[in-house]
Parts: sequence; structure tokens; C-alpha cells
Amino acid sequence: MIRIIQILILCLSIASVISISTDNESIYEILQENGLPLGIFPKGVTKFNFDGKTGRFSVYLTQSCDAKYETELRYDANVTGTISYAHIGDLSGISAQDLFLWFPVKGIRVDVPSSGLIYFDVGVVRKQYSLSLFDTPRDCVAVRGENEVQSSMLSLYQIDQTLGRSII
Repeated sequence: MIRIIQILILCLSIASVISISTDNESIYEILQENGLPLGIFPKGVTKFNFDGKTGRFSVYLTQSCDAKYETELRYDANVTGTISYAHIGDLSGISAQDLFLWFPVKGIRVDVPSSGLIYFDVGVVRKQYSLSLFDTPRDCVAVRGENEVQSSMLSLYQIDQTLGRSII
């Protein structure tokens, strides 16, 4: 009977240590434990939630931003999805640029690590990249708002009107 109580106390101690270490993990450590590269998310993660049982996560950035890889990726201020080994599914909050258009990334999958490939599912197409591009988190530059773009175009239009020509 005493032996059973000792084993029970030992199990509870181990469980509390495991839950403490999970609480202190960063999103980058969780990615690494699941066979995913650290650079999937850019620098600037302020907070994240992760449910180890379901794999659901939410990542919070200071603001929407763009990170340059082989192409550009746009991150919303809140990115959500489900992490499983070498795969992120049900992804929302990341878009990839291709031919001047932005496509929502629906999932990310790492091929066999020795192949050195990572795939981004953007709906009708899977974009293939070198895994080494995502070794480290990238700097993320704030996304310019539509109002800023329109106001900068307006000022260019006004300047060109004073020179007697219109480019718009």
C-alpha cells in the first residue's frame, strides 16, 4: 500500500514538472518538437496559445507584417491552425505572394527532412520551397495600410499635375 502511494506521488510529481515545462515553452520550441522549422513564424511573436491535446494554436504578433523568403509571406496579427508532426493544417492568417497576387496559405507540410523541402498549400497549388529558407525566424516589416498607399498615389498625382503631365 505504501509502495502504491509512493508511485502515485512520483507520477503526480512528474506530471506537474511536464506541465510546468510546457507552459514555459516558446512557439519555436513547439515547432521544433513537431519536426517543423523555427522560421515558419517571424520574429515579433508577443504571445501564443497551444493545446497539446488537440494541436490547436494561436500566435499573436505585434502587427500585421511581411517577411521575405524566396517570395514574400504576409502574416496577420493573429495566426491560427493545428500542429501535428511535420504538418500545420487549418491554417489562417498567412498569405503567400505569387505573380503580384496574395493567396491564403491553408497548410504547411515538411517533406522527409532529408529531402530538404517544405510545401505550402495555397488551395489549387502547393508551393515548394527549400527547407533551409525557414531555419531561423525572419524580420517582419509592418504592412502598409491601404490608406497610406492611396495617399502616396494622390501626392504623386498632384506633383505630376504641377509639371503639366498626368501619369494616372
